[in-house]
Amino acid sequence: MTDPTGERISEAEHAVMEALWTRSPLSAGEVADAVMQNRGWSLATVKTLLSRLVAKQAVSTQPQGKRFLYAPRIAREAYLGGESRRLVDRLFGGSAAGLFAHLAEAEALSQADLDRIASLLEELRK
Repeated sequence: MTDPTGERISEAEHAVMEALWTRSPLSAGEVADAVMQNRGWSLATVKTLLSRLVAKQAVSTQPQGKRFLYAPRIAREAYLGGESRRLVDRLFGGSAAGLFAHLAEAEALSQADLDRIASLLEELRK
């Protein structure tokens, strides 16, 4: 993900962002509760990731008593769009058709995927 300053979001930071996109604002402890069990992280790790995201301007903070509440500054859809475009640019020379061709050749598309793609293409052609 690219935040407002243009810095990329790491995979670990992305896990924190997912928690915040699901529900926000959250305290550091609430973010930790959402991500620690699946990741095996400590509260200190989560706080470090939150600090990095704040420094990258991807997350905002709001003081609440002795703690801070965190909220995403970028919508999940914007993140998906940016990362998708970056993937297509980097691996397929900017060609989304190249991505679909690769997935089709690797048999990574189910019939439901193909139906959804066909439906999306129909909508785009209108």
